[in-house]
Amino acid sequence: MTPAESQAKPADKAGAAPASPAPAVKRHLVLLGAGHAHVQVLHGLAQDRPADLTVTLVAPHPRQLYSGMVPGFVAGHYALADCMIPLDSLLARSRVNYVQGSATGLNAEARIVTLASGKTLTYDWLSLDTGPVMDRQKIELQMPGAREHALFVRPIEAFGQLWPRVMAMAQQQKIRLVVVGAGAAGLELAMAAAHALRGAALAPGSRVTLLSGAQPPGASYTAGVQRRIARVLQRLRIEVLAESCVCLHAGGMRLGNGQRLACDVPLLALGAQAPAWLAGSGLALDEGGFVAVNAFQQSTSHPAVFAAGDVASRVDAPHARSGVYAVRAGPPLLANLRAACQGKPLKPYMPQARALNLLACGGQHAIAVWGGLAVEGAWVWRWKNRIDREFVARYAV
Repeated sequence: MTPAESQAKPADKAGAAPASPAPAVKRHLVLLGAGHAHVQVLHGLAQDRPADLTVTLVAPHPRQLYSGMVPGFVAGHYALADCMIPLDSLLARSRVNYVQGSATGLNAEARIVTLASGKTLTYDWLSLDTGPVMDRQKIELQMPGAREHALFVRPIEAFGQLWPRVMAMAQQQKIRLVVVGAGAAGLELAMAAAHALRGAALAPGSRVTLLSGAQPPGASYTAGVQRRIARVLQRLRIEVLAESCVCLHAGGMRLGNGQRLACDVPLLALGAQAPAWLAGSGLALDEGGFVAVNAFQQSTSHPAVFAAGDVASRVDAPHARSGVYAVRAGPPLLANLRAACQGKPLKPYMPQARALNLLACGGQHAIAVWGGLAVEGAWVWRWKNRIDREFVARYAV
């Protein structure tokens, strides 16, 4: 029985394990992306995996740059290697095949993934954890000049390689860095950059500006947390402009109010977007183009497809797209992938109603947010540092 024939069987119901192919055919699970959840899936498969299952990981890099530590890297607290989870050991121990690349297309009916290289992969089960993306074509239409002049936060691996060039420039001259986007990512990066640019070995006079748009910095937080954020921004001498960027050019940008702002390094830290290739996949998507999944982290339209992290949208239990939820989604995703491959019932997973958010504030200082409660201090940064280092160490061995 082919994968396409298996998809057409009446037994493929949401919440039930997709029908298994004929025993004579070795089953194939494709893990698309090496996000936080899939790193945990690899770790779990290294301990226990079905013997008659072939597993392939498709990812652009044989490592994961852990996003939770990137602001610390920008601030100068970590070397880039400190933030990396090499996948080689996990792949070897879990006996997972690795294909270096990224997807450009998916036919969910035929169960075929098309890669940027032109190669195609067929699958019996597919799991998506490709992480957040920044659609450069769409951003270019909204912000002409962005593709040529901006430093994009995503893909984060490329950002990690490019940031040292910014610091090298700052050793030779003062720089004007403008962060576009004042959500959690934009805030952490603006504060980290401001801290780094005050280094003794750098040219004096560099400054950081934050464009927050129509909303205040950290608009998703409570008013009390926003006040804490505002104090940190003021302490770091970060200029906040309630404006948007509408055009970029060499040496500057044009704002929504028509004024021009001088800028040497425009850093785009905009919200997560869905991969463009999902639009033609045949999968059910939410209004933002993300994969619609149910309580089993299973596509609501194609039971052979699972998704977790920023690429997925829980239609039954909507929640923020953040690393906290992506990390927590890993173990239940592993359990349901195992169950699906073995023809066993799937188990629902309910994300926590509230997530602990630790906001790094440039120096060794952080704000902890839990619902409406917030505390801050050096001890919160040490807490965050320990959590982050332990996460990387757990999978980097």
